[in-house]
Amino acid sequence: MSVSIFDIFTVGIGPSSSHTVGPMKAAKSFIEYLIQLKLFDDIDKIKCDFYGSLALTGKGHGTDKAFLLGIQGYDPETIDSDQIEHIISDTIKLKKLKLSFKEHSKEVPFVVKNDLKFNRRISLPHHPNGMAFAAFDKNNNELYRKIYYSIGGGFVLEEAEIDTSNVINSHLQHVKYPYQSAAELLEQCRKNNFKISEVVFQNELIWRDETQIKTDLLKFWKIMQDCVRRGFVNEGILPGGLKVPRRAPHVYKQLLNNPEKNLMDSLSVLDWVNLYALAVNEENAAGGQVITAPTNGAAGIIPAVLHYYSRFCPQANDQGVIDFLLTAGAIAILYKTNASISGAEVGCQGEVGVACSMAAAALCEVLGGTTLQVENAAEIAMEHNLGLTCDPIGGLVQIPCIERNAMGAIKAINAARMALRGDGTHYVSLDKVIATMKQTGRDMKKQYKETSKGGLAVNIVEC
Repeated sequence: MSVSIFDIFTVGIGPSSSHTVGPMKAAKSFIEYLIQLKLFDDIDKIKCDFYGSLALTGKGHGTDKAFLLGIQGYDPETIDSDQIEHIISDTIKLKKLKLSFKEHSKEVPFVVKNDLKFNRRISLPHHPNGMAFAAFDKNNNELYRKIYYSIGGGFVLEEAEIDTSNVINSHLQHVKYPYQSAAELLEQCRKNNFKISEVVFQNELIWRDETQIKTDLLKFWKIMQDCVRRGFVNEGILPGGLKVPRRAPHVYKQLLNNPEKNLMDSLSVLDWVNLYALAVNEENAAGGQVITAPTNGAAGIIPAVLHYYSRFCPQANDQGVIDFLLTAGAIAILYKTNASISGAEVGCQGEVGVACSMAAAALCEVLGGTTLQVENAAEIAMEHNLGLTCDPIGGLVQIPCIERNAMGAIKAINAARMALRGDGTHYVSLDKVIATMKQTGRDMKKQYKETSKGGLAVNIVEC
């Protein structure tokens, strides 16, 4: 297990971890690499090409904007979301990139329509989310060209690193309790009398000390709560042309204004869970700050279920929040190691399906489930997301993505409750369902994998 849960949970901007956060990080990395090669001063022109899914749905996902931000030195974790549109408009209007990297800074000409291209009919080998950046000197000689792949969840690999199995396996010896499968994770728990969250916590100690792990996880929880609160009050129409209205503020007012009615309905808690997910994903669709969990497109499920735990479960406390995120991270690592968390690679089962599985396992653990019940909860959740397609209308992370997070959160809670009613024994193991998800993704036609060329994306007229 060389992937840290702090690689799974990261601070990002909407609307997509693979199409926005990944390209932004890659672009910033490209200039930093040129600085290392001592080529920065020679840069006179930069060109960018996007391929495959990045090209097909890049406009709707803000991929071009992400490049313009990253190449100028901005980072997803620290950028002021309120300044993004101003930075983009200035870049386009002035036709210049302001490269600003600590002590290195300069301006170079950049005309978006000429220097940034979406190659919709071309895919690079290895992964659907391919991109290439090139820098040229004043004589138009190519200084350097680099290919990157955005493999989901904000993870970016250079072309030489694209064999992700080697990347993941290379550091297994470093963690105290290594595991590559759910079976191995359960065995580590059995041998050491650990909960799943305890295994992950011990492994994380190679990167951070105990206090830092807890502090950083609670910081993520605060960012999730802040995102939900913003979603409650930010009204209006989501950007992109579909004219989708934000619903969370209206639902929030309804629930607050009718408390007595809510008491009469035993299922009113589901309205709150739906609201939490809608709030986060509407913020994500608007380009706001979210926690990738494991991706931006599925960013609402973990916060929604964690809010359910915090607000509706009497035993909830900060340690429970920490254990929840540790357990969710453990499940995400299994999917990333053995399958994929990229909608462009395996469809939305790799995003909403994985997030649902993560949340189900995490909730089961903090509600007192055994390790077998936790594994069962994760399996139930994914088993009923198998084959879920990624078919965003207009290439925007709005329809069906926003509602899909709400449905995924409800499904995660139900999976946890079903697992808690059993003894942990079941016919289909989590390892088997992960393998099945991977195979299903391979068999899925590419028009159902974040290309907006199939499903709802072509059967619903944009208006």
